[in-house]
Amino acid sequence: METFLSAVLGELISRSINFIINKWSTPLKLNMEESLQRALVRAQVIIEEAMGRQITNQAMLLQLGMLRDAMHRGYYALDAFRYQPHYGEDGNDPAARWFMPLSKVPSAKDPYFSSRSIQFQEQLREALDRLSSMIVDLNELVMFLMSYPRLYRQPYSMHILLGNCMFGRQMEAELVINFLLHTKPHSSEELDVLPVVGPLRVGKSTLIAHVCKDERVRDYFSEILWLHNRDFMDGELTFRQGCAMNRRNCLSNLKKGKRLLVVIELYGNLCEDAWNRFYLASKQRFPSGSKIIVTSCSDKIVKFGTTPALTLEYMSLEAYWYFFKTLTFGSMDPETHPRFAQMAMEIARLQNRSINCAYITSYLLRDNFNIHFWCKVLIFLRGFIQKHISKFGVHPFDLLNQNKPVLHGRMASPSEDFMICHQYHRFPDEEVPEIRVQDVLYGSIKKHGKFEVLAWRSQIPPYYSYVNACEIRERKITGAKRKHCMKDGATFC
Repeated sequence: METFLSAVLGELISRSINFIINKWSTPLKLNMEESLQRALVRAQVIIEEAMGRQITNQAMLLQLGMLRDAMHRGYYALDAFRYQPHYGEDGNDPAARWFMPLSKVPSAKDPYFSSRSIQFQEQLREALDRLSSMIVDLNELVMFLMSYPRLYRQPYSMHILLGNCMFGRQMEAELVINFLLHTKPHSSEELDVLPVVGPLRVGKSTLIAHVCKDERVRDYFSEILWLHNRDFMDGELTFRQGCAMNRRNCLSNLKKGKRLLVVIELYGNLCEDAWNRFYLASKQRFPSGSKIIVTSCSDKIVKFGTTPALTLEYMSLEAYWYFFKTLTFGSMDPETHPRFAQMAMEIARLQNRSINCAYITSYLLRDNFNIHFWCKVLIFLRGFIQKHISKFGVHPFDLLNQNKPVLHGRMASPSEDFMICHQYHRFPDEEVPEIRVQDVLYGSIKKHGKFEVLAWRSQIPPYYSYVNACEIRERKITGAKRKHCMKDGATFC
């Protein structure tokens, strides 16, 4: 009897302690989540206010860049906590049945599941502490911010703003503008050259195009001349032909002694002798105060510069999620669609920070706001990427960023191989294909052989249209394997 009473009392005490812990721990979680949300709103107000002003102070831009990075990390930590998979819930939800086979489903009693929850809590607290301390330190910055003139623009929603402006490059843009507007003593005969380097499709041309669109730059230079690889023949720059092609009155303005800005976009390497000949000729012909910007994927152009090179890198995973989420949900609140947000976060991770994929996939998902379609896209992407990595040992989007061929698949036609052979861009005045890449990848369009598809049209300078040269081939598989593929929705068999 005593043993029985002891066991009953022990069970009651254990349940009471668990009840007290659960009762007090839940408000703490909510308070920390709400505190981080309030801090993120304050940070976003500061950043959006700064985006609407013409800031020239480099130290202030550096502080704002740090605050922006902290905000992206904070939103990522908050969304990872909110949209973490809650397995075992909504067992009758067909969307859950689509999502759960994607990975091993952990049990709520699994130590891994418990440790993940603790890890999310630590990330929330770390993000909150970092963001709160930065906001306190920026009190004086906010006061100085009001002294800078406003940029006149319409009060668009954030998804429209991000879709029509350059994302996350404000500090780099001001660095380039500072280089262009900096005037050296008249005794200096050196022609200033700024190299801008970075991997393919990191945004070099977009950055320079936005800089050239700035009113301060347009007022300072009488002519802005863009040259490309096609303006180089036999290792030498055909400067006269380039002028005639880009600016008819370029030479006449040079005679008047006005400043000239030359932007050279290199898609390959340029030998040092050819550059030296062009540079010496430019020093003799260009008026005082003229500048040159050279962009390339190769860091070999760094030696051409008269000032330290500007190196661009891909955005962080946290910034990419903020960008992708904003474009995908548009004016909708992701918190009201947690299942969609959960899948969107997984899709964003799979895309390996590819800007092209962000635009293509976000518009596809927003135009097909259906839980079953989103689940099919997620399963398709995961199956394709896992198969590609296991077969070739490299992420397919890494190859796409390097403009190398990628063996893709088609969601609606698992029996076909979709090969992306080459990617390139076309200028705004050039024709583009009518077929979109998302119609081939995720639609039921019937096409075979070699053809071109439109990946996406950029709505921001330099307004390139990105085109893929591709090929669709029938895959030879057995009837049993075909049936298995169609059943589980896999991309490859």
